[in-house]
Amino acid sequence: MTALQTALANKRVLICVGSGGVGKTTVAATLALRAAVDGRPSIVCTIDPAKRLANSLGLSGLGNTEAEVPASVLEPLGVKPKAALHAMMLDMKATWDDLITRVAPPEQREKIFANRFYQSLSTALAGSQEYIAMEKVWDLRRRSDYDLVVLDTPPTAHALDFLDAPNRVLDFLDNEAAKWLLTPALKAGKVGLSLFNLGGSYVTRALSRFTGTEMLQELSSFMVTLSSMNEGFRERARGVRELLEDKSTGFVLVTSPNPERLDEAIHFHKLLGQNRMEMTAIVVNRVHPMPTPAQWEDAATLTPTRRAKVEETLRETQVLAQQDLEGMAQLRAACPGTPLIQVPRFGLDVHDLTALWGTGRYLLGDDVLA
Repeated sequence: MTALQTALANKRVLICVGSGGVGKTTVAATLALRAAVDGRPSIVCTIDPAKRLANSLGLSGLGNTEAEVPASVLEPLGVKPKAALHAMMLDMKATWDDLITRVAPPEQREKIFANRFYQSLSTALAGSQEYIAMEKVWDLRRRSDYDLVVLDTPPTAHALDFLDAPNRVLDFLDNEAAKWLLTPALKAGKVGLSLFNLGGSYVTRALSRFTGTEMLQELSSFMVTLSSMNEGFRERARGVRELLEDKSTGFVLVTSPNPERLDEAIHFHKLLGQNRMEMTAIVVNRVHPMPTPAQWEDAATLTPTRRAKVEETLRETQVLAQQDLEGMAQLRAACPGTPLIQVPRFGLDVHDLTALWGTGRYLLGDDVLA
């Protein structure tokens, strides 16, 4: 069995990571599809707001709830899945709101939703999108019957944006500087500028000049409201971190063969190893195939003008293919022991089930690049 065949048979979570624009969404959807066809109930969770995943799975659209992919859409391929396939597109704000609805006391929810600091956390805080994506996967693992959850992670040029997301969110919720300013209010269990003598404090007077007293009131309100839930958030963040390191979780690093993307992939691979996370495989997507002898022979049968143009195209493709081969040699040397899987550059973008199934044939080793 190939590395990804083994992973689809045994892993509970597969996380597709890498830079933006390298085909993570396509790889994630393909893996979940093949797992369902082989008999494991699966779900693919994407962050990509484009409709490519929905369209490729035969759906008109995806939302923040789980949608089942009709088995009938696979009939034209002559494929009958043995288990159900679901898909969803994570809405960052809606997923944070769902989390607050579950963990916050009913009387505090609306106050949290209206707070500007919460709105920053749920829409713009660095690491927040990565954290809530993993939080959703952790939640699906705990409460659902899916044998496999496949996550298409947010595009990131920096691996630490993903790996440090749980810690970064906890830092925001457990900020020592904010606690120092707000200690009297937190002890009193209520909000009010008079409780912590903002008017008499040099630090808070300076801070209020930059932020305004209204902003400080919102900060204090946010910290006081969340202080009772911090342990719950810490527990969930620990669960997310444990899920990242669990033996039933595997990472699929997706890249393309151009030098910039390869350097990012090598760095990501190194950090995953340092963080004790299992690298299942590296998928090198959009590889230029080397022109075949048959293509050169066909070109030789054309009229002189057409032959010259076709042979020029074949020579250009040959140069690109050679560059890709050299890039993959660099990748193998830098990431020894990690299976390397090549998917060719197709003539058209992957936008339907036929193309998705074709991609899967390369991912699972049914077809290979010569």
